[in-house]
Amino acid sequence: MEARSEHLETLAGHGKTRPKNTGTKKLFDNPILEALSRTHIMVPITMWLVLSAFLGWYAFNYTDMGAGKITLLFVAGLFGFTLFEYILHRYLYHLAPTTPRRAKIQYTFHGVHHEYPKDKTRLAMPPALAIFVAAFFFGLFFLMMGEAAYAFFPGFLVGYTGYLSAHFIVHAYAPPKNFFKQLWINHSVHHYKNHDSNYGVSSPFWDYIFGSFQK
Repeated sequence: MEARSEHLETLAGHGKTRPKNTGTKKLFDNPILEALSRTHIMVPITMWLVLSAFLGWYAFNYTDMGAGKITLLFVAGLFGFTLFEYILHRYLYHLAPTTPRRAKIQYTFHGVHHEYPKDKTRLAMPPALAIFVAAFFFGLFFLMMGEAAYAFFPGFLVGYTGYLSAHFIVHAYAPPKNFFKQLWINHSVHHYKNHDSNYGVSSPFWDYIFGSFQK
C-alpha cells in the first residue's frame, strides 16, 4: 500500500492522472499474430545482450581494430542509439494520424501502448519482428562503415537494452528511491501530461537539445 500511495502521490504532484486502462487489448484476430505481438521483457534483453557480446568478441578476435578503436566505436553506438530512440519515438511512434492508414500504423506501433501503458507484454518490440529490424540495421551499418560495425552495433544494441530496461521499470513499478525516479517522472509526464514532450525514455538529453523537455 505504501508503494501504491507513493505512486499516486507522485502522479498527483506532477499534474498527471492515472492510466485510463490498466489491462491489455487484443490487436489481431489471428491468434498466432496476437501471440507474436507480445513478449516477456527478458526475452529481447537477453537476445540483444548475447548478440552484443558475440559481436564484441568477434571485433576483438577477427578484425584489425585495436581495443581503443573498438571501445570508441562501442561508445559511439551507445550514444547514437539515444538519438535514434528520440527520432523514432517522436516521428514514427507519434506519427500524425492524418489518414486512416497512418492512424492504424501509429496505433499498432505505439498508440495501443499509450492506451494500455501498464501492459507488460507490449513494452518491447516482439522478437519475431525485432530480428529482421536488427538484421537490417546491422547490414546498413556494415555498408556504411565496414568492419567497424562489429564494434558500433554492440553499443547500439546495449543502448537499446538500456532503453528497454528503463521503459519496463517506469511502467511496471512504483517510482524508486534512486536515480531512476527522475526517468520515471519524465516518462510519466509524456504519458499523462503531454504526449508531445519528453520523447527520450533512457535519457532526456535530446529533449533538452531539441526543446521538447517538460517538467
